[in-house]
Amino acid sequence: MSVENDLYLELKNRITQYHPTKDFSMLDNAFRLAISAHSKQLRKSGEPYIIHPLKVGYILADLELDMESIVAGLLHDTIEDTPYTYFDIERLFGEEVAILVDGVTKLGRLSYSVSISKEEIQAENYRKMFMAMAKDIRVILIKLADRLHNMRTLNYMSAEKQTEKAQETLDIYAPLANRLGISKIKVEMEDLCFKYLYPEDYESLSEKIALKRDEQETYVNTIVADLSAKMKEMGINGKVYGRNKHLFSIYKKMKNQNKTFDQIYDLFAVRAIVETVRDCYAVLGIVHDMYKPMPGRFKDYIAMPKPNMYQSLHNTLIGPEGEPFEVQIRTFEMHRTSEYGIAAHWKYKEGKTTPQGGVQDKSEEKLAWLRQILEWQKDMSDNKEFMDTIKSDLNIYDEQVYAFTPHGDVISLPQGATPIDFAYMIHSAVGNKMVGARVNGKIVTFDYKIKNGDRIEVITSQNSKGPSRGWLNIVKSSQAKTKINQWFKKEYKEENIIKGKELLAADAKRKGYSLNDLLKPEWVEIVCKKFAFKSWDALCSGVGYGGLKEGQVINRFIEEVQKEAKKAQTAEDIIRKMADSAAKKEASRKKRGSGVVVKGVGDVSVRFSHCCNPVPGDEIVGFVTRGRGVSIHRTDCINIINLDEIERHRLIDAEWDVALTANSDVSFTAEVKLICTDRNGLIMDVSRVLSEENLLVKSFNGRSLKDGTAVFNVVMQIGGKEQLDIICRKFLSVKGVDEIERVTG
Repeated sequence: MSVENDLYLELKNRITQYHPTKDFSMLDNAFRLAISAHSKQLRKSGEPYIIHPLKVGYILADLELDMESIVAGLLHDTIEDTPYTYFDIERLFGEEVAILVDGVTKLGRLSYSVSISKEEIQAENYRKMFMAMAKDIRVILIKLADRLHNMRTLNYMSAEKQTEKAQETLDIYAPLANRLGISKIKVEMEDLCFKYLYPEDYESLSEKIALKRDEQETYVNTIVADLSAKMKEMGINGKVYGRNKHLFSIYKKMKNQNKTFDQIYDLFAVRAIVETVRDCYAVLGIVHDMYKPMPGRFKDYIAMPKPNMYQSLHNTLIGPEGEPFEVQIRTFEMHRTSEYGIAAHWKYKEGKTTPQGGVQDKSEEKLAWLRQILEWQKDMSDNKEFMDTIKSDLNIYDEQVYAFTPHGDVISLPQGATPIDFAYMIHSAVGNKMVGARVNGKIVTFDYKIKNGDRIEVITSQNSKGPSRGWLNIVKSSQAKTKINQWFKKEYKEENIIKGKELLAADAKRKGYSLNDLLKPEWVEIVCKKFAFKSWDALCSGVGYGGLKEGQVINRFIEEVQKEAKKAQTAEDIIRKMADSAAKKEASRKKRGSGVVVKGVGDVSVRFSHCCNPVPGDEIVGFVTRGRGVSIHRTDCINIINLDEIERHRLIDAEWDVALTANSDVSFTAEVKLICTDRNGLIMDVSRVLSEENLLVKSFNGRSLKDGTAVFNVVMQIGGKEQLDIICRKFLSVKGVDEIERVTG
């Protein structure tokens, strides 16, 4: 039995552990299609490509997702990497699966252009990602599974790619898994990123923990046995076990608290899982009777859950041998939510998922932060600002504080938040009219750092002139920053337009241009579209209130100036070259005829075939056509090799005119294909070879493939095979160019 079939059986067995139906027909069909579609593809590891979608499907099954998600996981690369289209998937598997596959495809497809930086493209891709999440959160769950398996096989990539992918995963995907509450994925992603970004620290920490493992296991097993016995004695049903903290969390703690490994005491935790919330607090009482709690370390995430739905009781205690350990107490349902997060809410009802892709109303409430991100991106034309905001917002909630309104409502805030953050968390109108705040009955300054349990009263006034720009340097939450910027944008629109125009004019002058000269209507339209503004005044206002940098705008105008100059220059060159080329061809035609001698034939019309583009030095053959004379082909041309026996009698011997071969003024068309390992600067280096040879390039096309390969097709004018061989040798000397093929047929 093949590896693929073994993996598929494992996938089906995992699904049967939680899925209520025995109908696997749709999954079977998806597996067969995926095998067929990816049959000729290999991964960097050399294994069949189908292994990847199967592993992605298994990760989704491990999250206990619905059948449509797993089918989409098996097919997630079909639209992007195979001839199958959205409509094919919809016809075969239904609209729901097609939408999921298409959503993941759009997240993976990046389109590069000369005028857009990689960072800007990445930002645009993330904008698409959050839009896709809002439509169906399962899209991002499939994307997370895809990224996790890619991280597991990152060792087959180049060192540069390893660092790039690991950093992106640590910045975006691991925090995203955390915000969705999926600790199973978040923890593994972080440890894999740690391994590739800080390999020496990873190895050192792994070795140190391994040395303490036996000693710790004995210690933990003692605590687990004692607590289990006590719970049984008190009539509480549950499960108790020990767990090591994952490597990256230990590493972060060492860095953030400036501690050595020997100073980290709680390297492990004891976890108790029980049936009810009442049992959770009962076990907490038992633990406090058995061991001494450390002051200030108790956290009640049951009464005040984390924004990602996480609930548990946490406390740090002193064990029987005087060594600290952490205890976590939760119900079985809380544990499921901790492991699976938002994915825990795909419940089956008679084999069907719940409405709107299976997300229950409760979990919809937990995605308020996603709706905030979608609002922010409407007002953030600056991609750098958007990326910084996303990274900040995804990572900022690792630690949070809880404060109370005067009515007793709980407000969750990022660590270090101020009363201004609190006000905007309640409502933007409250923040905009805020003139002061009381914390626990006492007036505090705007930059007061909120502590757990603070009771906060925001003081507002209708006479308030609105927020201060200085608040932007004080607030911690992205929500507050966005709302403050929105206020300035709306309140001072006219002033912002004037200020923006002044800033733009000054920046243009510094760069040697007049702003008025740059404001051609077609250029203004291009620039406004680029930065997502509906009008020139709106763009100027954006610059005026600081939402867009004037340098970005002027640089984009300068690009248009340079493009126009280049077009004018190119037009002149083309006209001159066309005239020169025509004159040379005419002189050559009058002097030497076609340049090919066709044996046994007198004055006959000769033309060179476009399918194989023969050049002097190639072995050639003639083919007598009906009414068009003789077409000249290379003897290795696919069309000649595949001629029917009936047609072969029309072949005729031909050879190059030696006098023509020696004439450097005559050129011929040749096409080559370069197969390369993709890297930054590759296009520039390949182009340099062509420039140094002073060749007339008729066509230059390049594309990047998903496996890290780049392919270039170059059509150029050359003097003969000898010159072509020289150029090919120079191409092969370029770093990354692995293989060159002469295009034929």
